[in-house]
Amino acid sequence: MAEEVKETMEQFEEQLEESLKKAATSEDAVWSHLEQMKEEGEVLSLTVGGVVNGGVIVYVEGIRGFIPASLLSTKYVEDLNTWLQKDVEAKIITVEPENQRLVLSAKAVAREKERMERKKKIDDLKVGTVVEGTVENLMPYGAFVDIGDGISGLIHISQLSQKRVKSPEEVVKEGQKVTVKITKVANGKVSLSMKALADDAEAAKRAKEVGVEYTEEAAGTSLGDLLANIKL
Repeated sequence: MAEEVKETMEQFEEQLEESLKKAATSEDAVWSHLEQMKEEGEVLSLTVGGVVNGGVIVYVEGIRGFIPASLLSTKYVEDLNTWLQKDVEAKIITVEPENQRLVLSAKAVAREKERMERKKKIDDLKVGTVVEGTVENLMPYGAFVDIGDGISGLIHISQLSQKRVKSPEEVVKEGQKVTVKITKVANGKVSLSMKALADDAEAAKRAKEVGVEYTEEAAGTSLGDLLANIKL
C-alpha cells in the first residue's frame, strides 16, 4: 500500500511539474505576443474591468494591464469610477514580463484619431476659398488665424497688406475678426492671405473700368496673376 501511495504521489508531482512548465511556456508566449502588439502599435478594443489608485485595470489576453489616469483620455479625468465597464481603445506602451507589468495608453489612440480627423478637414479645404476667422496670436513673421473647426492658418507678414509692413501689429491684433483667402494647403499647413483679397478687389475694379467680365475663377494670389487673366 505504501509503495502504491508513493508511486501515486510521484506521478502527481510529475504531472504538476509538467502542468507548471506548460503554463510557464504558455504565459511566455502571451507576453511575447504582447510585445509584438506593442511594436506594431496595434489598437486594442478593451473594457475597463476595475478602478485602482491612479488609473484603471484592463485585461489583454488574460494579462492584467494598467492604464494611468493621465493616459486614459485627452481630457482631464476627474472621476475614474465613471470609466468602470466602459469600452476603450488603447495601445500597449510598456511590456515587462519579469515584473508582470503591462501599461497601456488610450490617450495615444485618441490623439491619433484627432490628428487624422484634422488632416482630413485640412485636405478638404479648397484653395481660393474666402473664410472668416479670429486672430489667435501674433509672431514676428505673421499672424495665426483660427478659421473654425479646430483649424488654424498662417497669414505670412508679406500677405497681411498690399503695403510693406514691419510688424503684424501694424495691421491686426489678437482677437480681431478678419476675412482671409486660403492660398495654399500643404503638409497639414494652411496659408492665408488678406493681401490676396485686396488684390482681387483691385483686379475686379480694373476689369470693370475696362469693361470686361471678371469672375472668381480668374482670381490668383497676386495682383500680377489677376491682371494677367484679364484680356483687354
